[in-house]
This record gives sequence, C-alpha cells and structure tokens, in this order.
Amino acid sequence: MSLDVTRAEPHLHEARQRLEHARNSRLAQLQALDGTGQTSDDYLLSEQKAAMQRALKEIEGAFARIANGTYGTCLGCAKPIPAERLEILPYTRFCVACQRRTT
Repeated sequence: MSLDVTRAEPHLHEARQRLEHARNSRLAQLQALDGTGQTSDDYLLSEQKAAMQRALKEIEGAFARIANGTYGTCLGCAKPIPAERLEILPYTRFCVACQRRTT
C-alpha cells in the first residue's frame, strides 16, 4: 500500500461518514414528507421531495467518486476542492468558483 493511499484513507473514511449521515438525513426527510398526509398534487410537497431526491442522487454520485478515486477533485477545474467545503457539503462536485459559474 502506498503512503499516499494511507494518508488519504482517514480523509475518505470521514467523507464516507458524512455522506452516510447526509443520505440518512435525506431519507428520513423524504419519509417524513410521505407521512404528512398531503396529496402528491401539493406543489410545495412535490418540490421538497424533488429536492431531497436530487440531493440523494448527488450523494450517490459522491460515493461513486470515492470508489473511482476522483472524490474531492473539482469537476470544473480539476483542482482539489478545499476540505472545509467538503466538510460542509460532502457531496459537492465543484469548488466555489466553478459552482458559481455553473449556476
């Protein structure tokens, strides 16, 4: 095992934990929304569910990036995403500058 992999492993373990927490939180939120008794025709309810589903898709994408070794690398500029940003938003695909350009 290379030294670089050994150093990266604790970082990836923490990232996986953050991602698991984010996934579990979104799944609980979806379950709570499903239990409101409101109809699926409710615009706000459907928008909230769609946002949770988008976040879950981003989280699954982050797990895939961990698996393929690209987690923490900006998809826009290919530079490392700052650790502070990944702590706050562990499933982000972009650094702040590239995220601003995509929105």
